[in-house]
Amino acid sequence: MPPVLSPVSYRLITGYPINLKPLVNPDHCPVQFRQQWYIHIYHFQQRFPKKILSFPPISFLRSRRLTLSSPEPVLMEKAINRQRILLDHLRPSSSSSDHAHGSALSAGDSAAYQRNSVFGDDVVIVAAHRTALCKSKRGSFKDTFADDLLAPVLKAVIERTNLNPSEVGDIVVGTVLAPGSQRASECRMAAFYAGFPETVPVRTVNRQCSSGLQAVADVAAAIKAGFYDIGIGAGLESMTVNPMAWDGDVNPKVKTFEQAQNCLLPMGVTSENVAHRFSVTRKEQDEAAVDSHRKAAAATAAGKFRDEIIPVSTKLVDPKTGDEKPITVAVDDGIRPNASVADLARLKPVFKKDGTTTAGNSSQVSDGAGAVLLMRRSVAMQKGLPILGVFRSFSAVGVDPAIMGVGPAVAIPAAVKAAGLELEDIDLFEINEAFASQFVYCRKKLGLDPEKINVNGGAMAIGHPLGATGARCVATLLHEMKRRGRDSRFGVVSMCIGRGYTIWTSSLTLLD
Repeated sequence: MPPVLSPVSYRLITGYPINLKPLVNPDHCPVQFRQQWYIHIYHFQQRFPKKILSFPPISFLRSRRLTLSSPEPVLMEKAINRQRILLDHLRPSSSSSDHAHGSALSAGDSAAYQRNSVFGDDVVIVAAHRTALCKSKRGSFKDTFADDLLAPVLKAVIERTNLNPSEVGDIVVGTVLAPGSQRASECRMAAFYAGFPETVPVRTVNRQCSSGLQAVADVAAAIKAGFYDIGIGAGLESMTVNPMAWDGDVNPKVKTFEQAQNCLLPMGVTSENVAHRFSVTRKEQDEAAVDSHRKAAAATAAGKFRDEIIPVSTKLVDPKTGDEKPITVAVDDGIRPNASVADLARLKPVFKKDGTTTAGNSSQVSDGAGAVLLMRRSVAMQKGLPILGVFRSFSAVGVDPAIMGVGPAVAIPAAVKAAGLELEDIDLFEINEAFASQFVYCRKKLGLDPEKINVNGGAMAIGHPLGATGARCVATLLHEMKRRGRDSRFGVVSMCIGRGYTIWTSSLTLLD
């Protein structure tokens, strides 16, 4: 007699909905599903031990498989392979196949997945926080030093996990605009403010707009390589203190290489290039900007950012009198709840007289910071820490610098394919809204469901502090996936990067 499975197990193995009876007998399922049920069970048992589920003997399933005819064997094999890939992502990586056979994991039970102490190789995220993002030069952080932005988020990821800061193997901070040695010193100072001992090293990394995401990836790679077990990937930018400007001479050789010249194009010009080349209209751009503001305003009103934002106590200085006013900043200050397409349509183009890129449909120049705490799974379980996400993959690709904004449309499909997934497997996307032109293009090119992208608004509303945006996006994505629970399994963070390349990374979340 065939076994029975819980609806959750049935869904995990077959991919079909769980609106079935509490216990599902395959012989009671629709006839077109039965063969896949047996084949999935067969492959599932080959991968996992009998401890997981009391399946019948392999010989029984094999015989059942052989006796069931398949009208479309090629499609069936493809379906089997898809399920195998998804199961690979659902089970933690392990250096030993024996580890997998020693698992006590229950199919569909992600809580058991988290508790299983056998798996120690994969890299997990246990905390991700950010400051509010504030308008540079006129927002709430205009009088705040950069190190005073970073220190609160570094302190938060330690305090909220009750971690001894001396256990951190490295702090990597993504940052863009400040001179390297100056910012490295500021980051080290921030670590001391946050309570880290002198034994914990700090370094910076600059991959333009994705520096914060690169910091997270660097820490994940170091943990995976065995350099240390616990690390922090962070991001920091004060665009008030360090505005965007080219300072220095340019090599005359650049004139002989067209693409090298394109590396020096203002980012707004690349936005105009994307809009012109791919026919992204001004109306489409303004509509995307309004949508971003409305989503961000709704998320703020609903308290969705409360868990990810760390309040920062700072000061505001009156420019006329010099009087200081103490304040606590806990809300993004660039969101415009009442933004409308009609209002944005009145704004003049910034980069071309007949252009379509305006201050209203571009990302906001902002100040802010973020931090992500990563560690080896075995360490997280030993400490009893909840797992917010699992860092699964990372990739960067290059595109023509003249249209750098198209990067996500190229990188996301390549990286999803490399991970053995398909776009429809991804539940949520955080795609940085550097400019509405490139955001609209990428969304249309990939054919993504708008309900899956930037569900709480993006950089056009929240802000884009260059070095901090990657960490901000990771925090926003993972906290949203946590709210959605098991209905949200795979998430992607992606962004275009000045000078013509892009980042893609995904996090698999497994939640109680």
